[in-house]
Amino acid sequence: MADISQIITEIKNNKVKPLYFLMGEEPFFIDQLANYMEDNLLSEDDKGFNQMVLYGRDVTIDEIISNAKRYPMMAERQVVIVKEAQDLSRTIDKLEAYAANPTPTTVLVFCYKYKTIDKRKALAKNIIKNGELFVSEKLYENKVAEWIRRELSHKKYHIDPKASNILVEFLGTDLGKINKEIEKLMIILPVGSTITPEVIEKNIGISKDYNNFELKKAIGERNVFKANQIIIHFAQNTKANPLVMTIGILNGFFTQLLLYHGLTDKNPQIIAKVLRINPYFVPEFQIAARNFPMKKVSECIALLRDADLKSKGVGANSLSEGDILKELVFKILN
Repeated sequence: MADISQIITEIKNNKVKPLYFLMGEEPFFIDQLANYMEDNLLSEDDKGFNQMVLYGRDVTIDEIISNAKRYPMMAERQVVIVKEAQDLSRTIDKLEAYAANPTPTTVLVFCYKYKTIDKRKALAKNIIKNGELFVSEKLYENKVAEWIRRELSHKKYHIDPKASNILVEFLGTDLGKINKEIEKLMIILPVGSTITPEVIEKNIGISKDYNNFELKKAIGERNVFKANQIIIHFAQNTKANPLVMTIGILNGFFTQLLLYHGLTDKNPQIIAKVLRINPYFVPEFQIAARNFPMKKVSECIALLRDADLKSKGVGANSLSEGDILKELVFKILN
């Protein structure tokens, strides 16, 4: 199975297949491929008669196949794109016979989001044999920052590693949301620019100084003053800085520190690979490891579990999120 860049390259080289089944948990890549095909498989003159966009909730498999078996009008091919095809999941196996012998003058595209078909069944095997079965996998959080860098690089932009981490922290792994914010920045910035934390703060509204990324760094450095500045800001803005997110990020940080302490080879490249971080951030873990020996790291993870329970009302005695966070950070740093 090809990746997204390979499929686009093949289309550019006119190696177009008659059937594309785009499925998986990450809708962004499915939309990206489908939009590319919608824009580029036919000329503007041919689209009027030979391009059709259908929606899974409005059609049956039989109707889709009937449309796919039509011949193009005064063109090399016709294109049929079925969006929200996951709505056809109960009857999708009826596509099996068509997938075994797809119409060569039709490009049939299924956008099957959030679900997958069984690769062991005949339908999947027929698609693989006669078309393209593309699986759009959800990116883990530690992969999203690198995806941001690659996307910007393709468009002749650069991003500071700290800036990409800030975006991931506040926008999570929603690639569609991240892409929208990136596109806004590209409208403002000239080609070749570097996106920095200052650019993000000014144009997106995410603070470059008061965020979980900076809190994690301050704790790792045992910078009590800076850590307290940040948690006071968080306590005053709990909606924008939910405690559950802070606890999750700090738990991930101390879990990585445990892995660091367990390494026999402290080569920076090994550290980056095992901790799944950008090499740029290795020095921060080296500092944190000196400040937090393994025993203390284990204690901090226990403190985070206790704070998580308190945030859910277990033994919190009606403490606010801000008070739970202040207590947590005090215990971590003392």
